[in-house]
Amino acid sequence: MASTLVRRLQGKVALITGAATGIGESTARLFAKHGAKVLVADVNDKLGEKVCKELGASSASFVHCDVTKESDVEAAVNTAVDKFGKLDIMYNNAGIGGIPNPSILEIEKSEFEKIINVNLVGAFLGSKHAARVMIPNRSGNIITTASTCSKIGGGSSHNYVSSKHGVVGLTKNLAVELGKYGIRVNCVSPHVVPTRQSKEFYKMDDKEFSSVYSVLKGVYLQPEDVAEAVLFLASDESKCVHGHNLFVDGGVTIANSKFSMFE
Repeated sequence: MASTLVRRLQGKVALITGAATGIGESTARLFAKHGAKVLVADVNDKLGEKVCKELGASSASFVHCDVTKESDVEAAVNTAVDKFGKLDIMYNNAGIGGIPNPSILEIEKSEFEKIINVNLVGAFLGSKHAARVMIPNRSGNIITTASTCSKIGGGSSHNYVSSKHGVVGLTKNLAVELGKYGIRVNCVSPHVVPTRQSKEFYKMDDKEFSSVYSVLKGVYLQPEDVAEAVLFLASDESKCVHGHNLFVDGGVTIANSKFSMFE
């Protein structure tokens, strides 16, 4: 006898930035599967509309959103409330990777600021406007995509690592302020996910990606795995999880793979 899916987000409304591809797309699909109404926000209109069409008009809607522009973020939050009546979950997922040459001597100020603006300022703006509509309701859930680079250095360029460390600091500070309104704030930190963007950046193929999980063998992180972690943080199953950085990394950040007595 087939088991019945327990819809863990039934009746919830979620806004997901960067939801046209990758982790954001996988999360949008999973949220909709679990009963949420999803507002897909992205700068890629064509792919964003495609995701919504596949999910169905009753489950998802698209809004163009550049997370570095406050007017876009404000409009996206307002659209969620206008269309679905409320906003329960804000997932600040939109982000861009580092630059191929990480040298502090060669990185331009504009390159540094570009990634900070998307990855950190974008999360700030999403959190700000989500809080604006969540505080009166005395409830809500804000989640941001960080990275294993939020804990360790050397995994990417200075601008990317700085942005993800900043996301964790923002998450903790927001958790302290917004907890009194019943709003939970957390972030999720995946290791490298084999998306088109990451493959191009690290110049690695699928087989090479499978080797980067040095502690837990036999795992191969996919966007769907990160989406499952975000679903946990978004659901009532994590009702006491607050101000937390959830690592989805196969244990990469717990040990120095170059120096281990167990190797």
